[in-house]
Amino acid sequence: QHDTLTDLPNRKLFMDFLALELAQARRNRRSLAVLFMDLDHFKQINDTLGHAAGDLLLQGVAQRLKRCVRESDTVARIGGDEFNVLMPDLIQSDDVGKVVGKIMGVFEAPFLLDNVEVNAATSVGISMFPEDGDSSEELVQKADSAMYVAKQSSGSSYQFYNDEINIRTVARQKMERMLRAAVQKGELELLYQPQVRIDTGRVVGAEALLRWRHPERGVLLPAQFLAVAEETGAIIPIGEWVIFNACAQMKKWQAQGFGFAVTVNLSNREFRQPNLLELTSRALAQTGLSPHALELEVSEKGIMGNVDYSLRNMRRLTEMGVGFSVDDFGVGASSLHWIKQLPIGKLKIDRSFIRDIVTEPNDLAVVSAVICMSHNLKMKVNAVGVETQEQLALIRSHGCDEMQGELVSGPLPPLEFEKLVANM
Repeated sequence: QHDTLTDLPNRKLFMDFLALELAQARRNRRSLAVLFMDLDHFKQINDTLGHAAGDLLLQGVAQRLKRCVRESDTVARIGGDEFNVLMPDLIQSDDVGKVVGKIMGVFEAPFLLDNVEVNAATSVGISMFPEDGDSSEELVQKADSAMYVAKQSSGSSYQFYNDEINIRTVARQKMERMLRAAVQKGELELLYQPQVRIDTGRVVGAEALLRWRHPERGVLLPAQFLAVAEETGAIIPIGEWVIFNACAQMKKWQAQGFGFAVTVNLSNREFRQPNLLELTSRALAQTGLSPHALELEVSEKGIMGNVDYSLRNMRRLTEMGVGFSVDDFGVGASSLHWIKQLPIGKLKIDRSFIRDIVTEPNDLAVVSAVICMSHNLKMKVNAVGVETQEQLALIRSHGCDEMQGELVSGPLPPLEFEKLVANM
């Protein structure tokens, strides 16, 4: 029951798998998706290069499709140049969008057919259970219908049978494409929020905060696009741009006599990338910035993902002179276990604790405990999101070292930041 050319399940076996997974989805109240794919202009390739080349193309497509999908998914050739993909046990429709994005991506590279490079493309239709149908035949038929809509619109595209999901997924894919181009187009910018020493009122640091000047939606905050950047890998080139530009700006400020450090946030994916040490070293070398003028900020979650790896990476960077701070810090047992092992210079108390510190005794107790523990471990403490004099008075009375927030200033462009420092 396998296709002899591609060794994929044939149509009959695919329909058997689909019936089984549908029964499972009904029992578990889970979603599943059916993808119906058709190669664009396949007949033209067959007619021009011959059937042997067409067969090689089908085999190449089969191999690439298998690399795109999850382990639980099924790829089948149901005849000619048509393929089906079954995606069971879905938690959210966005999972389908990620796989479809990968499928469209693998067709960007040409196929090598007997030393001839051939560009191929595909149109994809997608139906969802339970939204679009309850039977195997209905789901396949609706995925087929959606595929023809995709083919008629432009080819080399995809279409959900369900309009609402289609609109959301297309918007997500569009954001990914625009995000990848944002670095080259100069749409990204860094603002800087002052970090102030509480006992002297002097600026002792600048946290670099990313903004995207989206050509259609205006200025976007990281919360509006970083999840897509992380999932798609676009975060890596964006992160390189951020660390280089933050170091370059800090070098300019050093030339003006500013003696503080710049803080750069690392996403979980950036922190775990194998070349973090090389990337950081290159940014420092190219800008001429001293490692002591750079602080990398990571989340507790990012470190906890792989403590041994985190420890190695952080030690190498701190040996160079780079500092580390940790945000999103909690006071659970796991945190206390690893925090003492890591070369961390500063803990940042999340704004969610600072916001209600004046009225919530429990929040004040957490803040006090973090400050006490940090000082015992020879770490400084920064309170994030300080907005009122009452909040400042409380954290000062408990010995907090630094603060940042609207009470002093929100994030500023470099020139405005310089004016603020000069006036403080």
